[in-house]
Amino acid sequence: MENKTRVSTTHFLCLALLFSLVLYACGEKKQGNQQKGPAQYGVMTVATDSATLLTDYPAQLRGEEDIEIRPKIDGYIESTYVIEGAVVRKGQALFKIRNPQYEQEVISATAAISSAEADVAAARLQVAKAKPLVEQEIISKFELESAELGLKARQAALEQAKAKLINAKINVGYTNLTSPVNGVVGDLPYKLGSYVNSTTSQPLTVISNIGKVYAYFSVNEKLLLEFARTTQGTSLQQKLKELPPVTLILPDGTEYTSKGQIETISGQVSTQTGSYNIRAGFPNAAGLLRSGNSATIRMYARENDVILIPQKTTYDIQGKKFVYVIEKDSTLSPNEVTVRAVPGGQDFIVDKGLKAGQTILLEGVGILGPGTKIAPNMVSRDSIRSAAEN
Repeated sequence: MENKTRVSTTHFLCLALLFSLVLYACGEKKQGNQQKGPAQYGVMTVATDSATLLTDYPAQLRGEEDIEIRPKIDGYIESTYVIEGAVVRKGQALFKIRNPQYEQEVISATAAISSAEADVAAARLQVAKAKPLVEQEIISKFELESAELGLKARQAALEQAKAKLINAKINVGYTNLTSPVNGVVGDLPYKLGSYVNSTTSQPLTVISNIGKVYAYFSVNEKLLLEFARTTQGTSLQQKLKELPPVTLILPDGTEYTSKGQIETISGQVSTQTGSYNIRAGFPNAAGLLRSGNSATIRMYARENDVILIPQKTTYDIQGKKFVYVIEKDSTLSPNEVTVRAVPGGQDFIVDKGLKAGQTILLEGVGILGPGTKIAPNMVSRDSIRSAAEN
């Protein structure tokens, strides 16, 4: 009886163990079937938004006035009173040109005036002497008239001598060259003793008035046409006033502290480059900007009602960009898109390939392939922006 009980107990334990194994196997099979379903990935709905774009243009800086200093007379450079890069004031001495000829002309002209004055005095005496003799009819009126004409000739010679002295002094004055404006001294290509004249190829220097600096750059015809069509105003000057300020990027990559304003656009397009020249002015009270410097003009433009997508939703194939559009059956379909980068490196503006309302893949773009079925997990635009900011 005891043996039968033990057998029954053992048999019961075996059945229980077998039943547990069957349940475990069924659970594993069910779990395996669940794992084979579509994986969940983040997706987003395409919508219109606004974005600020920037465009950079290489520019050349020029002073408000770049005045070439050239000699008006010939001679040798006797003195140079400034150095390259010096800040000078209007009227400040720059150069002294030596030519003894002009000093001699002043001496000769002065002597000629003294001689002419003596001739005038003598002619007056002749007139004064002739008048009473004519009245007494000792000499004829003809002799008096001749004396008076002689006086006029001597007076004319005196005036001519005075004019020569003025010209001689002007030429002497040209031997001293001064700055015509407040500014900065440019290169000094000629050294002491160099012979210079009015036809010398290079100027003695260039004085740049840099209280205000102009940045010159070029834009293509398409951009200018877009500006003319979209900017308010009936004239070019009115349209220019509507343009937002521009930023100057210095050669070290930093932004210049003051904003500039586009002031002029050339009236003709260059036949060689197909572009228009534009000038933007920048205040330069501190003198940081110098004429001849290179820089970059950065222009910002606000675009509304554009399709904006995160850059991470795109992938490249042979130089073209694609996104995965979520089809109705939750499969991935590749769409080629034409995009423009938005400053900050986070987003693209889609010009072609997507429409508002479509759903695109946000996560797993680099690991999934076309036709893959997923379990879409809708992610809001605000969540995407918060993640990008963090």
